[in-house]
Amino acid sequence: MGIVHWDLHKKKKTGGRRRIWRKKRKYELGRFPSETLLGDKKIKVIRTKGGNIKLRLLREKYVNLVIPDEKQVIRTEILHVVENRANRDYSRRGVITKGAIIETKYGEAIVTSRPGQDGLINAVLIRKKT
Repeated sequence: MGIVHWDLHKKKKTGGRRRIWRKKRKYELGRFPSETLLGDKKIKVIRTKGGNIKLRLLREKYVNLVIPDEKQVIRTEILHVVENRANRDYSRRGVITKGAIIETKYGEAIVTSRPGQDGLINAVLIRKKT
């Protein structure tokens, strides 16, 4: 069964049951999350509506790190995923999503891009290593 973004299966505001009155549509199509992990770079290209493309980042070991104090961007290696507030299981497995806190050689950084949609990882340094 496919993943869809619709509300035909939900109940009405009054609590009554809603009968499904039509089939799924192509424009309601949903996909599984990419769940970006650490490792050698691997990208999956997906064609989206209107002939556009999305770059699903499946694995990556480098990050574009913004250091606010020095006002510069450095490409550096990700050591490990410290925390992921999106999902407790993601923290344990080391999945990188927007809002995840990662450890680099410069310190801890928070991910600001969406790796499953953008195809790259951008982050801002939040705690410098002493």
